[in-house]
Order: sequence, then C-alpha cells, then structure tokens
Amino acid sequence: MSASEVVGWLRGHPEVSSLRAAIFDLNGIPRGKRIPAAQAAKVLQGDLRMPVSIAGIDIWGEDIVGGRLVFETGDADGICAWTGRGPLPIEWTPRPTAFIPLWMATEDGSPFPGDPRRALAAIAGRYAARGLTPVVATELEFYLVDPSGDRPQAPISPVSGKVLDSDSVLAIRELDHFHRFLDDIYAACAAQDIPADSAIAENGPGQFEINLVHVADPLKAADDAMLFKDVVRGIARKHGFAATFMAKPYGERAGSGLHVHFSLVDGTGRNVFDDGTDRGSDMMRHAVGGLLAMMPESTLLFAPHMNSFRRLRPGMHAPAAAAWGYENRTTAIRIPGGSPKARRIEHRVAGADANPYLVLAAILGAALEGIEARMEPAEPIVGNAYSRDLPDIPPDWASAVDAFEDGLAIPKIFSRTLQQMMVDCKRQEMEAFSERVTTFEYQTYLETV
Repeated sequence: MSASEVVGWLRGHPEVSSLRAAIFDLNGIPRGKRIPAAQAAKVLQGDLRMPVSIAGIDIWGEDIVGGRLVFETGDADGICAWTGRGPLPIEWTPRPTAFIPLWMATEDGSPFPGDPRRALAAIAGRYAARGLTPVVATELEFYLVDPSGDRPQAPISPVSGKVLDSDSVLAIRELDHFHRFLDDIYAACAAQDIPADSAIAENGPGQFEINLVHVADPLKAADDAMLFKDVVRGIARKHGFAATFMAKPYGERAGSGLHVHFSLVDGTGRNVFDDGTDRGSDMMRHAVGGLLAMMPESTLLFAPHMNSFRRLRPGMHAPAAAAWGYENRTTAIRIPGGSPKARRIEHRVAGADANPYLVLAAILGAALEGIEARMEPAEPIVGNAYSRDLPDIPPDWASAVDAFEDGLAIPKIFSRTLQQMMVDCKRQEMEAFSERVTTFEYQTYLETV
C-alpha cells in the first residue's frame, strides 16, 4: 500500500480517529505511540522517532542496566520507518483504530542492525542474491484461558457452560463450542491480510492451532505470525477470555509451539527441494545439515524465556535433541510426506512465545549456511527419537544464552549488535527471576527446614 492509499483509506474510515504505530522488540512486543489519524503522514514519511534502545529492552519494558545502547550513546533516537504494510484495522478496542507496523533505522537512514525484522530482511536478501525465494508457512498454537484468576484456568464453554477439563485433540465439538470466537478471528485476519487457514483443537483444554497459508515472502510470513498473535489476544478479550502464547502455561499439559514449514523456489518457480523422489534433493539435505549444526547456538531464539524450557522435554511432543527424520514428529526437523512437488522442511523447535522474525531469521540463515557449505546431515531417525542417544540442544535458559553468545556461526546470521542485545536482555531477565522466591518454595521450605 502506498502512502496516498493509506491517506485514502483513512478518509474512507472517519470512525478511525487514532492510530497505533510501533516496532516489534526482541521479545516480539510492540513498542510505539498512539497518534491522531490526522498525523498519519508523519509516520508514513519516517518522521516518527524513538530511542533505538527500545528494540532491546527486557520483557518488563525496563532498560538494560549497563546496556551499550542506553547511556553510552546518550540513549540516541532512531528513525521509525514504515514497513509499507497497513493501516491494519483493529475493531476489538472500545473505539475502532488501526495499526501501522514500523521498523528501525539509524540517523543516516540505514537499517538498525538490532531490529529483529531487519535481521530477517538481511537473510532474505542473501537468498535473493542467489536467485532463491523462501516459501514459508507457520503453525501457531495457543490456549484460551479464564482471565478471572492469577493463574491460568481452562475456559468455560460458551455452549455447555462448563469448564473444559480434558484433552480434546482434533475434537470438532470443541471447535463448534468456540465458533463465534473463531469466526471473529478469521474476519480480523481477513481485514489485516493475514492468510489464516485451518483451525484445530489441540491436545490441551482450550488449546487451538491455526495455520497460516504459505507465502513466497519470509518478511510477510513473519509479519503475519506476529500480527496474528495480537489478533488472537484482542478477539479473546472481546469474547471474555484471555489468550496466551506461553510455551507451557500448564506444567502437566501440552505446550504451545510455533512450527515453521519452508521450501525454496528458484527464478522459474521450481521447488529446489524436489528431486522427484521422497528423499528430496541434495540442497534440501544440505539445508537440514545447516539447521542441525546451528541448532544448539540458535536455541535461545526458539526458546527465549524461562518458561520456554518447560516445553522442550522428551516425550512431550516437543523436540529435545538435534535430529531429523521423514514423517517423524519426534524429531526437531521433520520432512513431511506427500507429493515431491511440495517437498519442504518443517522446523518444530520454536515455542509460540518466540519472536517470529528471529525464528525465521535463525532457521533460514542456518539453512543457507548449510547449503553454501554443502553440509551433510547425520542419518535420518526412524522411530522414536526420544529413546535415542542424540545430540542435545541446550537444556535450560542459561545454557541457551551461553551457546548463543559463544556461537561461532551466529555472527554469520545476526549482527554483533543484535547478538549482544539479546544476551544482555536475557541475562537481565534471568537475574530478575533468580531474585524472586516462589510460592512453591515457601510451601516446601518455610516450616520444614
């Protein structure tokens, strides 16, 4: 959409009196400003400014203590440039509004290397230079919960009036119970040009998965996934629920993942992963080799929070080791079956709590490293990968931060700026968690030790 088309859209929607304009930070949280709709031109022309440090603040919105982007630079501003998408209508707020996505540039107009969307754009540019285009689809899982308490509780069915209390994987009746909520999700996605596809009831009570249709543009695929999360949260509030993309909101229930499917097409539109057989092309296997080799270093981007690692446990329908296989959902990398023309890679490590820009940059960047170095993967796993002795991914948050900081291949994909921002952010968050004494600790130790 051009700037003039945005102005025309706003004239045609006089009920929209204000806009939200924001970038997405390392944690995938929108950070920006509310502006009068009459000042839309200011945003579209790149006149909106915010400190570049805003891209790297912690999950609570706090500056990074000792961070290099704060006091050492005078907390300098950057330019918030329009991505070219929007305005995206938002109708679940008390008054209709719209969202304009931005990304960060430096004072001279060059891309700010700590912006997650810029990191993905750099990887997409490397593919374009090779005459290749990633075709990407995402699958996002989430829970609906009752928002009335301090801890998540399963929602009450709008049909039966009863609390959901059992796993209902692929249950049509559970979809029917929440059809008004789902109808509004699809309507909001259509209004924002998010290609929502099939919906299923997942393993947990009130857990759903909605797939987004593949697109031949990794930036749009990541935009869609990021915007979809806000759509779901907004529509859930409209219906009296809360929606969570926490990786593991219930310790005893299934976690929520962000699965990524991708293939590569050349300038003629040919899928270069297809060699006419179920095995897939050499290029596909080299991409798998890169994904496996870089998985330990990049795990932090797939599991960026303390809660993330509650999901990555053997036997919990989430991968715990760097392995691959054909039609094998116990492995981190799965090659789905079907027609060779649709040959693709499914990456199953990321939780729904991860930042889609960083997830896609890590996946596509590692695959490209594998292709360029012609990396050969180990033999594909047949059967239960959880029962095999396989290379582990980092088992906890601290190990993942260390692996990301020390990774020799990470600087080939991400700027040193973003790498350091991520490490500083996560170390500060870890410190905050370490200082909190939990209710469970009091229950266990207060009068017993």
